[in-house]
This record gives sequence, C-alpha cells and structure tokens, in this order.
Amino acid sequence: MNSYPIPKVVAEIGCNHKGDLDIARELIDLAHQCGADYAKFQKRDPQALSNTPAYQSPHPVPYNAYGNTYAEHRAFLEFDFKEHEILKAHCDQVGIGYSCSAWDMASAKVLCDLEVDYIKIPSACNNHLEMITFLRDNYKGQIHISVGMTTVEEEQAFMDLFSDLSPNRLVLYSCTSGYPVAFDQVCLLEIKRLAESYGQQLAAIGFSGHHLGIAIDIAAYTLGVKWIERHFTKDRTWKGTDHAASLEPAGLSKLVRNLQATHQSLTYKSSSILDIEKPQRDKLKFKS
Repeated sequence: MNSYPIPKVVAEIGCNHKGDLDIARELIDLAHQCGADYAKFQKRDPQALSNTPAYQSPHPVPYNAYGNTYAEHRAFLEFDFKEHEILKAHCDQVGIGYSCSAWDMASAKVLCDLEVDYIKIPSACNNHLEMITFLRDNYKGQIHISVGMTTVEEEQAFMDLFSDLSPNRLVLYSCTSGYPVAFDQVCLLEIKRLAESYGQQLAAIGFSGHHLGIAIDIAAYTLGVKWIERHFTKDRTWKGTDHAASLEPAGLSKLVRNLQATHQSLTYKSSSILDIEKPQRDKLKFKS
C-alpha cells in the first residue's frame, strides 16, 4: 500500500507573462497540458509600493526591465482585478486550479474577493504580520507561506499567529531565495527541520525550487513534501528576471511524469518474493 500522496504540482507563472494577458492564458494552457495541478500568479498594488526607495531606484538588471525604475517595471507587469478574474475563469475552463501570491494588504483583499483556491505568502512578505493576520481572519482557504531568506525568529512570529487554529489552514514551503540557486544552496534537509519544528501545526510541507533541472524536486518529494512549486515559462530566454530559473513545458512535463513514477515506486514489497521475481528465482537462485 502506497502511503505517499501524489504531490500537487504548481506552475508558478508569476510575472513570466510579460504583462500580456494572452501570454498568461497560453501559459495556463501549457501548464495544464504538462499535468500541473495549479497555475499561480502574483498580485501587487503598484501604488502601495511606488513610494519606497527600492522601488524608485533603477531596475537592478536593466536589460530585463520593463520600465526605468523598479516601480515602473512592476506596474507594467501588473494585472488588475478584472484581468485576474479573466485568468481565474480561464483556469476553471481548462481544468486547472488558480492561485496567486499576495504582496501587500490591498492585494490580499483583492485575492479574498476573487476566492482563489489558496493564497501564497512569498518569502519577501512573510514578516508582513498585519497582512498574514488579515488573511487568517478573513480568508477561509489554505494559506501557503515560503520561508526563503527568513530568520528563525521571523518564522516563529508568523507561526504564532496560527497556533490556535486547525492545522489544515497552513502549508510551509522550504525555499532558498535565489534565481537560480546552486545545488549546494538548495538545502533540502530544511524540509526535515520544518516537519520536526512545525509538523503538528501544518496541513503539509511544500518545496519552492529555484534550481536548474528537476532531479532535486524528486528528492524533495521523497523527503515528504506534498506541494512542489516551480517557476514556469514558455521560453527561458525571454526578457524578465525569473525566466532563467523557470521550467519550460518540456521540463514541467518531465517533472510531473517523474513524480508520478516515483509515487508508484514508493512502496514496500507485498510479499518477500514478488511474482516478477519468481522466474528469476527459479532460474538463478543458488540451490542449497
């Protein structure tokens, strides 16, 4: 009997749509064709972010920028409420789940109104305790939180917000916040630490990978994760900062295939000698 559930695979489209609604819909279609369970986007309020010094600075990678400042770049890539409604409806039509990350309070409220399948808190915002508290109290679905670039103290602060709630509310993702991440910086054993530290408070543990290839995801699955999130694009050479750390359709399809094969293999023997072994045993086993 296989006690491992098949993991949920999330195609993190994020901002890889280049601000084009048609490309976003095409990426949803491709994610569904690859076998992903969810297509995930990101929601920001450009106005809320535009006055911060970092957002008024020039984009750190000019050739990947869609504006002179980081704020202009983000505004160019941002979809409004109506466009997210269109994307969610398209996901419903093709048969894939829709989700989104909330980067600020205004976006959290929008996603509650959209009634998304689950709401993700990115690593950059898991210390926004006001927003997390709002979602805890006003959103009835699961809240997923990544723990990249996060201190143990920051981690404990948001976990304390859920201490009295049912464990089906929260999924934590092991994550290293780099684009891409070298294999020796993926730190897969953080999955075990999260399970040992918070397992009783969680619905599941996930893995948000920014590495190259798909081998690491299989290892994460065997360590117990039930959600695997990978950035997804049609073309890794496209303009934008996330494409280089993303999977193209061929890679995502192989990931889904390999996870399914790994799931089938994660069993004990049903008997000491399996039927497939009997002919070999009769032919090759040493006769004492």
